[in-house]
Formats: sequence, structure tokens, C-alpha cells
Amino acid sequence: MEPLCTLDDWLAHVEKLHEKPIDLGLDRMKLMIERMGIRFECPVVTVAGTNGKGSTCAMIERICRAAGLRTGMHTSPHLIRFNERALLCGREASDEALVECLKEVEDARRGLSLSYFEFTGLAILRLFQKSALDVVVLEIGLGGRLDAINAVDPDVSVICAVGIDHTAFLGSTREAIGLEKAHIYRSGRPAICADPEPPATIPEYAREIGAHYLAAGRDFDVKAHADGTFDFIFGEERIEGLPRPALVGRNQYRNAAGALAAVMELRGRLPIDAAAVAEGLRSVRIPARFERVREEPCPTILDVGHNPNAAEALVVNLADTKRAGERTLAVFGMLVDKDRPSVIRIVKPEIDHWFASGIPGPRGTTTEEILASLVEGGVERSAVTASENPVESLAKARDAARKMLADAPDRPVRIIVFGSFVTVTAVMEALAAEG
Repeated sequence: MEPLCTLDDWLAHVEKLHEKPIDLGLDRMKLMIERMGIRFECPVVTVAGTNGKGSTCAMIERICRAAGLRTGMHTSPHLIRFNERALLCGREASDEALVECLKEVEDARRGLSLSYFEFTGLAILRLFQKSALDVVVLEIGLGGRLDAINAVDPDVSVICAVGIDHTAFLGSTREAIGLEKAHIYRSGRPAICADPEPPATIPEYAREIGAHYLAAGRDFDVKAHADGTFDFIFGEERIEGLPRPALVGRNQYRNAAGALAAVMELRGRLPIDAAAVAEGLRSVRIPARFERVREEPCPTILDVGHNPNAAEALVVNLADTKRAGERTLAVFGMLVDKDRPSVIRIVKPEIDHWFASGIPGPRGTTTEEILASLVEGGVERSAVTASENPVESLAKARDAARKMLADAPDRPVRIIVFGSFVTVTAVMEALAAEG
């Protein structure tokens, strides 16, 4: 094997190992965790769900950090840099630290075939183990039962919103998908569900394994006030006057409920008080979750929502933040294995014009496929401008916004970029190149 010096070298090596499909399963992960002696003395929180995982992880991590605790947080996928997947005390892990841990995985695997996610996940777990942390927060990437990160036994587990996505792997009903996600729960451990209407398979599985099941609306809840503040109710306890979560959207109250339930369950081992909770909610940030990033020529919002459940939250956020007479332009692209027509139907009432593009890559779509989905979703062809890629779509949307503002300066305009991590990443990189 040629010498691997940089993080990019190592990631290319791991990608090459993953050229052949590998069956989903935890046996390889459990074997590697045993070989590498990966274990945690500190509390571990795992978070699963169709949507809301990243936001919930970020709130838990930021609250713990506000309490003065050393944190490690794993999320995926990344937007710009792989290092985003491994945060130590709120900062991206260094290339050097990640390379060292990737080498340890390579040495330990002894020819064992690992997927990209398994290989890199093991490296991040090793990094967290070596970093003397007070708490580890792990996002479950796909489902739960067979996700590589589920090989780690958590002290607390959280399931966020449950919707329809990844049907080829998880099933086509909420009940089937919920059961897959419920496998992050552990016997005798807190098993939190923040979905107010969960599929029955989630509480059923929790009872079956003897987990300590905590249900939104029954065991914990949030009560939002007109000024954006909210109260958190946890059993007989109540924390009043908490600040509006810094992450935008009504859905973030639900995510906050799951995060706070996890934090409450951690209090027996970690010194977290109400002041830390408030500071964490006030200062939490995660990119591209209805994030406003640019004001010229008009407000530009990034949202990685890419399934019907996320679209429902997006359309509410668009309606809630719409200014009088405002026109909304969408830069839109979705992967081939996603339910594009359903997403389009949900968001369509809030969009005045679509700037649609194809997406490159093995799961990408052609421009023609995106156009066909828009028509199937009920969008008039005259309301669509097609492009070959998201950056070109963004440029056309901005040109249109300038013209609309010049013609009617009293009517505001905004751009929403959504549909896929790939779409949002391409636009983020283009905006970053502009400075």
C-alpha cells in the first residue's frame, strides 16, 4: 500500500475499500470494537430519527458544554469537511488526530472488510475514547438496528421525529421504520421518544426489552409562550422561562424536548443546572437547518430537509417567517432514491418559482428527472427554471431576485435552498468562495 500521509489520502483509501457493497450488520463493528478495546467510562447518548437528529445532538452537546463538561459529538453526513463529523468540545477534530485513529483502525482490521461508515466511525469512536471526555453524543445515521454506531451501548437513547425515508433499508411504513429505530434502546436504560405520535412499534419494543420508556406529551413536554420562551415539564418538575432555541423553526421545540429529557436523565452523573440549559439553548448552532446565511441580493436560507417529514417542518417555517408580500424562490435538487413528488407537493404552496437542477454522483438525478418530479408534484412548467447543477440554479435565482426587487422594491424576496445535503453543500461552497 502506498504511504498515506494526509486525511484526504486516508479517506480516499477508505472509499476504495468500500467499492464493493457490504451487508448491513453489527458483527464487524462489535468485533472491531473488541479488538481495539473501545469503551467509555463517561455517559454515552445515542440519537436516532428520520429528522431532528442533528439538532437534538447539537442541543445536548451545547448544554453539556455550557455546564463546563468536555464533550465529543459524532454526526453525519458532513457538509464541507469530514472533520465536521467529529467535534471535541465544540471544535472540529484535527486532521492529524483523525489520521492517527484511522491508522489504528487499519492496523486492527487485519484484512476485515469494513464499510466507509464503519471504518470512519471506528476512528471517531477511538478519538473520543482517547480524549478524556465527560459525555459522548452519537448520531445514528441510518435507522438504528443495523447502524454501525448502534454497536456502542448507550446510557440514554433518544428517538426524534419518525417519518418515511430510506425505505429500501428500513421498510415502507412508520411502524417498520419505528421498530428499526427502537433498537437503539437498551434494557434498563432511559429510552426517550420525542415524536408526539410515535408508531406503536416503538413503545412496544421498549416494553419488550425492559427499557425505561419516556414518551413526549406523557412523561415530558414543552409549553411555548407567545414571546418564544418556553417551559419544560419533566414528570413533576418544571423549568420555566427557557429561551427560544437558537435553531430556527417550530420543530425545534420538539427537538429541544427530546434533548432536555436526555439531559434530565444525565443529571445523576453530570452537573447540569438550569443556567447551563438556558445558555446551551441560547447559543446552539448547527449549519443548514433553516439557516439564514446571506442577505445580498436577498435573504438566502439553507435547509438540508430531504424527505416528506422534513418538508412538513420546512413549509411551516417558511410560512412563519414570511414577510408581507414576500416572494420565495427555491433552489431545489433531490437524490434519486428520495420521494421527490411528495416533498414537492408539501412545499409547493410556499414557493413562487423553482430553480431546479440535477445532482451528480451515483445517487444523483438528471435535470430531466427533477423536472418530471416537479410536474408530478403539481408544479406548472412555467414556474420552473432548469439548470445542470445547484450552483447554476443559485446564480439564476439571485439574478431573478435582483430583477424582482428592481421591478417591485416594496415586495421582499427570499431564496430557500433545500432538497439534499448535496444541493446545500454545493451552494455553501459557492457562497464560501465569494467570501
